[in-house]
Amino acid sequence: MATKPETRSPEAHAADSHDLIRVHGARENNLKDVSIEIPKRRLTVFTGVSGSGKSSLVFSTIAAESQRLINETYSAFVQGFMPTLSRPDVDVLEGLTTAIIVDQQRMGADPRSTVGTATDANAMLRILFSRLGQPHIGSPKAFSFNIPSISGAGAVTLERQGKTVKERRSFSITGGMCPRCEGRGNVSDIDLTQLFDASKSLKEGAITAPGYTGGGWNTRLYIESGFFAPDKPVRDFTKRELHDFLYHEPVRMKIAGINMTYEGLVPRIQKSMLSKDPDAMQPHIRAFVERAVTFSACPECGGTRLAEPARSSKIKGINIADACAMEIRDLADWVGALDEPSVAPLLTSLKHTLYSFTEIGLGYLSLDRSAGTLSGGEAQRVKMIRQLGSSLTDVTYVFDEPTIGLHPHDIQRMNDLLLRLRDKGNTVLVVEHKPETIEIADHVVDLGPGAGTAGGSVCFEGTIEGLRSSGTITGRHFDDRATLKEKVRTPSGALEVRGASTHNLHDVDVDVPLGVLVVVTGVAGSGKSSLIHGSVSGRDGVVSVDQTPIRGSRRSNPATYTGLLDPIRNAFAKANGVKPALFSANSEGACPNCNGVGVIYTDLAMMASVATTCEECEGKRFQASVLEYRLGGRDISEVLAMPVAEAQEFFAAGEAKNPAAHAILGRLADVGLGYLSLGQPLTTLSGGEQQRLKLATRMAEKGGIYVLDEPTAGLHLADVEQLLGLLDRLVDSGKSVIVIEHHQAVMAHADWIIDLGPGAGHDGGRIVFEGTPADLVAARATLTGEHLAAYTGA
Repeated sequence: MATKPETRSPEAHAADSHDLIRVHGARENNLKDVSIEIPKRRLTVFTGVSGSGKSSLVFSTIAAESQRLINETYSAFVQGFMPTLSRPDVDVLEGLTTAIIVDQQRMGADPRSTVGTATDANAMLRILFSRLGQPHIGSPKAFSFNIPSISGAGAVTLERQGKTVKERRSFSITGGMCPRCEGRGNVSDIDLTQLFDASKSLKEGAITAPGYTGGGWNTRLYIESGFFAPDKPVRDFTKRELHDFLYHEPVRMKIAGINMTYEGLVPRIQKSMLSKDPDAMQPHIRAFVERAVTFSACPECGGTRLAEPARSSKIKGINIADACAMEIRDLADWVGALDEPSVAPLLTSLKHTLYSFTEIGLGYLSLDRSAGTLSGGEAQRVKMIRQLGSSLTDVTYVFDEPTIGLHPHDIQRMNDLLLRLRDKGNTVLVVEHKPETIEIADHVVDLGPGAGTAGGSVCFEGTIEGLRSSGTITGRHFDDRATLKEKVRTPSGALEVRGASTHNLHDVDVDVPLGVLVVVTGVAGSGKSSLIHGSVSGRDGVVSVDQTPIRGSRRSNPATYTGLLDPIRNAFAKANGVKPALFSANSEGACPNCNGVGVIYTDLAMMASVATTCEECEGKRFQASVLEYRLGGRDISEVLAMPVAEAQEFFAAGEAKNPAAHAILGRLADVGLGYLSLGQPLTTLSGGEQQRLKLATRMAEKGGIYVLDEPTAGLHLADVEQLLGLLDRLVDSGKSVIVIEHHQAVMAHADWIIDLGPGAGHDGGRIVFEGTPADLVAARATLTGEHLAAYTGA
C-alpha cells in the first residue's frame, strides 16, 4: 500500500528567497556609493532631475553587468566577435536576471533598413507571397529587395569512378532587387545648374561649386586642359566639349609643368564631396551638397525597391509592394481575411506581429517606411514589438523613457503594455519623468538631489504615496499642474503654408503666427513633424533643432562643440604670451603618453579593454608644462573641469573676464545645463542633454524663427519651468518660436496652438484646431483639448 508523501513544512523554499536585485556601492559616472534593493517581478520607476544618475544606475550598472555576465558564458572564440564590456564600478551586484534593454537609440539609418525588415514582418510576407502569389515566381528570395538576380555558367571537374570528368553546370538566383536603384527605392541626380553658371566662361568664374572659385589649382586644371576654349561661355560648348567638361574619364596631363589628373567636373565632385558623411562636412559644403543633389523615386520600380517579377505576383489583386505600402492596421485586416489552411501557422504569426503594431500605437506606420526616419520614441516602440509575444519570463526589461513622443492619449496604452510585461512574471525597470507613468509603479527610486556632481545619491525609495510626501524635488513637483495663460501675445505676422502634402498631410493650408510661442500638437503619427519639418524648417531665417543625436568621440565635449574652447584658449595664450594651440588636448598641448585622451586603453583580446587613468597627466589630458600657464589663478585643466555655472562666474569679472566665453556659458545655463562640466565627453550625455546642448549652440545663429522638436524630452518636472522661461525670453527678444510638443505644461503656456489629427496615419494629416489654449480647452472638441482640460483642471 502506497504511503502518502510527507507534507512539507510551510517554510519558504530556499529558491524563493532571491526576490531582490541588490546593488551595493555603485560608483559608475556620478553615483556616490549607491546601495539599493529593487524588488523582482515588480514595476520599478527611477526618477530624478536630468543628470542625477538614473541611467548610470539602471543602464551602466545593472543592465551592463547582466549583459557582461551573459557574454562570459560563451566560448572565448565567440567572445572574440562580441563587444567587450568592462565590469561596472560597483562593489556587489546580486540577484541579477537576463536584461533586455529597450532604449531610445535610433535604428540604423541604412536606406535598406525598413520597419518591415527590422521586425521580421517582411520575412513572413515574403514566405507568404512565395507560397500563395500568382504567378509563382520563386522562393522568398525573389521578393527581397536586398537580393539581386544573378546567374552564371561554367565547367566543373569531378572525380567519378577513378576518372576525371568535366561537366558544364549553370546556376541562377532569382532575387527581388530592382536593378536600377539596387533596392534603395530612389536614385540620386546632380543638379547641374548648382555646379556652374552657363552664361559665363571658365575664365569669368563659371564653376560655382565650393573650392572651384578664384584662381586656385582646381580652376586652372579646367582652364588649361585644352579640351575647350576657356573664354567661351559654357552654354556655347559643343556636345563633345560639354561631355569633356562634365564627364571626361580620368587622364594624366601637365598643367604649368606639374603632373595632374584631369577628369570631368561631375565625377570629380562626386568623389571629393558626395562620398563623404554629410555630418563631417564643413557647413558651407554641406549646404552646397543639399542644394546640388536631388533624390527622386526610381523611375523603374516607382520607389517600391522591387524588380518587375516581384511586383507581378499577387494575392487577391495585391502585390508585396502594395502590402508593404499599406498602413499596418489595414494590412493586419487584409492578412486576417486570408483563409488558407496550407499556411495557417504563418498567417497566425504574421497577424500577431501586425496586431502588436496597432496595440502599441504604431498602426499608422507602413512596413516600407525607412527605419532611419522613425523618431526615438517610435524606434523604441518598434523594438518593444519583439518582446510582447515573447514566452520568456523572469527577465529584467529596462526602458528608457518609453513615453517620449507620446501624446497624453497614447500614454495609457503604453502603461498597459508595461504592466502586461510585469504580470507575465518579469522585472520591469523604467527611467521616466512623466507623472502618468510614475503613478503606475509598484516601487519608486528617486535619485538626486541635483544633477552632475550634485546628484548621484538615492533621495527616496518606496511607494508613490511616500514619494508625494517625501519633500524631494520630484515629490514636491509631482502634482504640479500648469494654469492657462490669462493674456496671450499678439502675432506680428504670419508664415503661410499652402498645400502641404508631405507623408500623410491632406493638402494642409495654415498660417503660423510669428512673434509668438506656437505649439504644434496632435497624437503620435498625426503629421506634426511632416508639417513643420516639411514646410517650415527649410526656409531662410529658420533655425531648426531636431532630435538627431550629436556625433562626437571621447575627445568631444561641451567646450569644443559650442565653440567655447576658442575664446578660452585665446585668453590663456594672451595672458601667458604663448600660442593658443598649446591649450588644446587635441593639438600641441596634448599629453604625449595618452595623446590627450586622459586614459590609456589596454586591449586584452576577448577580455574587456581596460581603461586606466594616464599616470603622466593624471587624467588632465595636458602636458605638465602647459599646466604651469594660468589665467585668473586656474590652469586649463581646472577650467575644463568647472561646471558651466561656476565657469560663468569665473569669466564674468576679474583677470579672467571674457565676454565671448561668458555669452556662450550664459546660453548653456539658460537651457538648464548649468551642472555640466566643460570637459565632459559628449558620449556620456543623455538624449535630452544633447538636444539642449544643440539648442544652446543654435541660439547664437542669426535667425528669426526657431523650430524645436519636443524640447521637454528627458526633462524633469522641475526643469520644464526653466525651459518655459527660456522660450519666453526668446519670444520677448523678438524671435518666433514654433514647438512640436506633447507636454501639457508647454501647451498651456502657448500663445497659439495648432492641433493636428484627428487620428494617426491616414486618419490624421488635417488641422483640427487653431487658436489659443483657452479656446482649445473651452471647445474640448479634440483629444488634445480633453487632456489639456483635465491637466489644467479647467
